[in-house]
Amino acid sequence: MQFEESYITVDDCRIRMRRAGTGQTILYLHGANGAPVIQPFMQELAQDFNLLVPEHPGFGYSDEPPWLENIHDLAYFYLDFLKHQKLDSVHVIGSSMGGWLAMEMAVREPSRFKSLVLIDAAGVPLPDAQPGDIFLWSAEQMARNLFYDQTLADRVLANPPTSEQDKDALLKNKHTVARLAWQPRLHDPFLSKWLHRLDMPVKLAWGKDDKVMPLAFGQALKKLIPGATLDIYEACGHLPQVEHPARFCASVKSFIEGVR
Repeated sequence: MQFEESYITVDDCRIRMRRAGTGQTILYLHGANGAPVIQPFMQELAQDFNLLVPEHPGFGYSDEPPWLENIHDLAYFYLDFLKHQKLDSVHVIGSSMGGWLAMEMAVREPSRFKSLVLIDAAGVPLPDAQPGDIFLWSAEQMARNLFYDQTLADRVLANPPTSEQDKDALLKNKHTVARLAWQPRLHDPFLSKWLHRLDMPVKLAWGKDDKVMPLAFGQALKKLIPGATLDIYEACGHLPQVEHPARFCASVKSFIEGVR
């Protein structure tokens, strides 16, 4: 499946977007590592859906706007993005920080969303559990802690960015993540009390061995979001869509096809 690349401008911010496929629209919201390449699970989803993969403001090859100060700014940007793209009702998949972003968007304008799939999502605090400290881990520690399957970590570590442009994009990602999630660390202290507004179908996908957002966070979100279901992926770290792409895509397809 060939993805088309384009740049669009919303709120005076130019962002990079990849798009492929036909059918119902899925907006994929990436996590802290950005979306530098099209992954196999994206190729698979595009076989059945119209898949949009933007790079957030402040990430990758998108602009770094001066107005971007917190996760709420990013949520309002994407609500404007949906309006700009004339997407009145859309399915959203959000990974990690992208899952947090999806929740911030959906509590504000729930009517815009047909469903949410939240993958190992950040966003809420827990008194008895802490996320991994991604700001202190070295590049190798980060790669190791993302995956249960260490051959995937080896592959990431064996292919670091080489061009100056790619290196700059990686540094920009880190800067933006710090801006959005440094303090309070990887959560919005007020989000939990508004999650009852998520009246659309919600599926949580979680790696049992996640070292970034431990499974306790998924179990807590299941209780906080009305009617949410939780799929736990055995032998899996922070990225089920990467470690178990076939199961993940089949689950998403079945879930979306069941949404009325």
